[in-house]
Amino acid sequence: MIVSTKGRYALRVIIDLAINGNDEYISLKDISERSLISMKYLESIVSNLNKHGLLDSLRGKKGGYKLNRPTGEYTVGMILKASEGSLAPVACVNCGDVQCNEAHDCITLPMWKKLDSVIDSYLESVTIEDLINGKVE
Repeated sequence: MIVSTKGRYALRVIIDLAINGNDEYISLKDISERSLISMKYLESIVSNLNKHGLLDSLRGKKGGYKLNRPTGEYTVGMILKASEGSLAPVACVNCGDVQCNEAHDCITLPMWKKLDSVIDSYLESVTIEDLINGKVE
């Protein structure tokens, strides 16, 4: 599993909104300047996060984006899945579903399924609040 730039930047956006938002809408321009992410790339990232219900948006002069729940309710897994799709370590395992015609004879499948489960459990256990407060093991 390799987390793409899109996934890493999605985490940075959520963290930026958590630290700087104070329940107010933050413009993409402000996020872009702080995070050094281009506006065009940010638009794609926040659009996707918004589509997955992780942000609220407001158009207009005082518009922008804000978190729609407490930081302790956002997990790293939730954000990465929204931006990356599957976090499976191999193509034949996708979110616990085996997608292979040879699964019945595959000696390595149990290992890949366990690894997928460990990755998912860990990423779902780490919240944005944990990251901000430096409480990540």
